[in-house]
Amino acid sequence: MTRQLILSLSTGLLLSSALINNIHAQDKPYHLSKTFHIASAGGWDYLAVNNNKLYVSHGTQLNILDKTTGDSIGVIPNTTGIHGIAFANALNKGFTSNGKLNSITVFDLATNNITNQIQVGENPDAIIFEPFSQKIITCNGRSKDLSVVDPQSNKVIATIALAGKPETAVSDGEGKVFVNIEDKSEIAVVNLKTMSVETKWSIAPGEEPTGLAFDNKSKRLFAGCDNKLLMVIDATNGKTIAKVPIGEGCDGVAFDNESKTIFTSNGEDGTMTVIKEKSTNSFEVINTVTTKKGARTIAIDEATHAIYLPTAEFVPGPHEGKRPPMVPGSFQILVYNK
Repeated sequence: MTRQLILSLSTGLLLSSALINNIHAQDKPYHLSKTFHIASAGGWDYLAVNNNKLYVSHGTQLNILDKTTGDSIGVIPNTTGIHGIAFANALNKGFTSNGKLNSITVFDLATNNITNQIQVGENPDAIIFEPFSQKIITCNGRSKDLSVVDPQSNKVIATIALAGKPETAVSDGEGKVFVNIEDKSEIAVVNLKTMSVETKWSIAPGEEPTGLAFDNKSKRLFAGCDNKLLMVIDATNGKTIAKVPIGEGCDGVAFDNESKTIFTSNGEDGTMTVIKEKSTNSFEVINTVTTKKGARTIAIDEATHAIYLPTAEFVPGPHEGKRPPMVPGSFQILVYNK
């Protein structure tokens, strides 16, 4: 065998080995790598990653952690009933939606100092920074509308009425916002150029959609529903592409753009469903990861692909169909990695 042939075969084997290792790395299941403990009292809802920090809604405050170590970096107080967090990084501003105060708290991302309070609709839940309009938008559950806020002036510039209770919103970056309407099992399509609802789509058989994520390349919406389904919707026409079985009690959906993977956090059965977007019309559950009961919302760090889920320990025993009370001081963030 010639030296050149041996080198060619060796190179081929190395490339094949690297390819196999890469495939195995992609298929490797997620596992619990860390747990961040937050001792203060209070419930929780959304959490978000921004500028190497993890922002966690927690009762009457926003906890800010180092996303890698879980060390406390700061606290934004007096955000009673806090649900979501959004960021206008170019303006160095952060925003929280405070459900019990019907307000947004504005804070400085560098100092964590509160700089403003903005009154919005009733019971603001999810909150997003919308890149096309460069506006902050809250989903107001009780008043059934969206508040559109100018982050430069800190003023509400529009209120968009909806036909039902908005839960979560995502943007296509081109002037449209898609909103889960929880009590109607619909997605409302909002045109930010006209500040009005353009159309609405039924997502039956999906019921009571909560979490919502979006693949801007394939134009697919991923709506996590209360009846253990992830509905995949074509964002160009509202057609149902797929219905994928997930766990019980989903309240959050995340999407990894690089790996084309969808994650649903299922708080009732303490699992995370991992779904592969194989093509624009093909979706497959590739893993069901055991998490903890109560881990119902989710955030992904697309830089590291880490997954964050908040939960707590709960008082055992029957609780007549209600959420069991949490053990005081047991609030925690579960961190999952491959």
